[in-house]
Order: sequence, then C-alpha cells, then structure tokens
Amino acid sequence: MTNPYVPILIMMGVAAVMALGGVGASLVIGPKRYNRAKLEAYECGVEPTPSAIAGRFPVKYYLVAMTFIIFDIEVVFLYPWAVTFSELGLYGLIAMLTFLFLITVPLVYEWRRGGLDWT
Repeated sequence: MTNPYVPILIMMGVAAVMALGGVGASLVIGPKRYNRAKLEAYECGVEPTPSAIAGRFPVKYYLVAMTFIIFDIEVVFLYPWAVTFSELGLYGLIAMLTFLFLITVPLVYEWRRGGLDWT
C-alpha cells in the first residue's frame, strides 16, 4: 500500500528541480555584461533621485486602485454564491444582499466625492 502523499512530494520535487535548474542555467548561460546603468535601480524611466520620494502622486490613483480591489473582491465572492445559489436558500440570498449593500456604500461614497470623474 503506497502513501497518497508520494505523488505530491514527487511533483514538489520536480517543481523544485525545474526552478533551481532554470536559475542555475541562467547563471551559467546568461550574459555577464554589467555596466553602471544596469546596476542602478529602475524607476519607471525617470532618472533615479537621491531621495526616496521624488514627488507626490495624486490621491486619485489610490482611489482608482482601491475601487478596482473592492470590485474585484466582490466578483470573486459572487462566483461561488452564484454556483450554489439554489442550495443556500433564503439565508444565502439575505447574506449576499447584505454583502452587496456593504460593497455599494463605498462606491456611492466615492462617486459622491468625485472619485469616478475622469476629467
């Protein structure tokens, strides 16, 4: 009788060998032409600055990112609910309506504050 974890351990071993083999092959085969520009930190095409803070970003970037995260998470939670909708019954419907309401509150807040105005 074999252990059911043996295939998983074999797969982990194959993955480790491939990962380490790829890193090792790039070290052996890869070019070794280093210059000053390649050794500097890359800052989105802008010349590196001595200080960590080159300037302030508008808050609108963060609002858009947070909106994306909120609705991305909402969709992730809606998929399993839609799959098991008939099995959850009234409790599942009420729970999802509560969830949608709690997600809609920040959307309305951001909309009223002008976070969704792109002009």
